[in-house]
Amino acid sequence: MKKQIAILGSTGSVGTQALEVIKTHLENFGVEVLTAFNNPELLISQAVEHKPNVVVTGNDEHYRKVFDALDPLDIKVYAGSKAIEQVLEMESIDQVLLAITGFDALNPLLSALRNKKRVALANKESLVVAGELVRQAAAENRTSIIPVDSEHSAIFQCLMGEGNNPVEKVVLTATGGPFRGMDSEQLKRVTPADALKHPVWKKMGNKVTVDSATLMNKGFEAIEAHWLFNLPPSRIEVVVHPQAVVHSLVYFADGVVKAQLGTPDMFVPIQFALSYPDRLPGKLPALDLLQVKHLDFEAPDIKNFRNLALAFEALKKGGNLPCILNAANEIAVQAFLTGQIGFDRIPEIVESCMQTVNFIRKPSLEDYLQTDRLTREKANAIVKRKRS
Repeated sequence: MKKQIAILGSTGSVGTQALEVIKTHLENFGVEVLTAFNNPELLISQAVEHKPNVVVTGNDEHYRKVFDALDPLDIKVYAGSKAIEQVLEMESIDQVLLAITGFDALNPLLSALRNKKRVALANKESLVVAGELVRQAAAENRTSIIPVDSEHSAIFQCLMGEGNNPVEKVVLTATGGPFRGMDSEQLKRVTPADALKHPVWKKMGNKVTVDSATLMNKGFEAIEAHWLFNLPPSRIEVVVHPQAVVHSLVYFADGVVKAQLGTPDMFVPIQFALSYPDRLPGKLPALDLLQVKHLDFEAPDIKNFRNLALAFEALKKGGNLPCILNAANEIAVQAFLTGQIGFDRIPEIVESCMQTVNFIRKPSLEDYLQTDRLTREKANAIVKRKRS
């Protein structure tokens, strides 16, 4: 029987690669649902090719265009964010791939878990913002979250077969991004075009690529690892590994260290998240260690790349502070990409919001929503002041 997949965020980087995985293994997977917020042309093209049962455009303005194109193909078309959550009630969905970016993924993720769907999670922000709520929803509904990020997929694979064996720590690897080795004066002069030239990973969205350049992406991954693997902050570390061959490492109590190595390409972790627990033949050549030559590791530079330290601060304090971190970062990154602020101002805006937005130790879902809104207002006001 084919596993029927709902891809939320099908027109983004992970979504388009997931459809490539499905196309490579049509005997194993089918597309039941596609959703996207923007790029209606690509959404229509994907639906024409993969023939899902349902398509949802999160943006109401695109509904008529998508409906007119797909109605003759007998594909149901809906619109709006609520429709994305509602289609997850469909019994025909076997697994959800959540590839929506940003805070907007939280409600669809909770809806998928409430409907007892296994989730392949490619969204960091939902766990960063409300990890406790997400983990509780998964436990209450006895369903599972399979990580898609290459680093968390690596940890997940290293833990397979280990049962209750105690973990001493996990180590997430970072390439260091395009500005590795630069000092604070050099960072003041970098441009958005510079930030989008990642030295290794080529198929990431603009926001994730900038987060990689600031090391915020790795900070988010540390928070995500805390919730995915139930580890305290003291047992989560980050090292810079420019070659991106070792995707993460797990240290065990007996001194053994397990690592997952592979070609730096998201096709592999996406395929594994969809096929788990099975391993399907890959379309990429296996890693050739004789071609790798050497593997380098170094400590991250948290003095010049402050976002990583800020993320660990948010992880350790908890409450709604990671929510503040995420919302402020989203606004700051967008302001940088649009030329409103310099690269070096991103951590300044994040830190200012973390210090001034009201801290809540035990937030509810409503508290998270309000925190997100207030932080965005605060961050936008800071951007406006820095522009003037």
